[in-house]
Amino acid sequence: GEERTWRLSFLAGLFLGAILAAYFSGALVGVQSVASTPVLLVAGLLVGFGTRMGGGCTSGHGVCGISRFSLRSIVATVIFMASGAVTVFIVRHLMGEGV
Repeated sequence: GEERTWRLSFLAGLFLGAILAAYFSGALVGVQSVASTPVLLVAGLLVGFGTRMGGGCTSGHGVCGISRFSLRSIVATVIFMASGAVTVFIVRHLMGEGV
């Protein structure tokens, strides 16, 4: 009902607002993706899966959870950061990708 309508409108506004702002500001001129569309879709699905598996988003755990001294959030944030560091190391140094 009404609850669903405003939620869908909010989500649509997030995407549409960002796209329109980037388009009219000229921020998208000359921007090219370094990954193919299938890779971006898989990456998005993996982020969603990780968010579900981790019980929340990285910023939620990092900002709200740590400020509450939640052990679960502290552990989750350490794992998120370590995973990111390992991923960057593998992609840049072992696979030779990136700058």
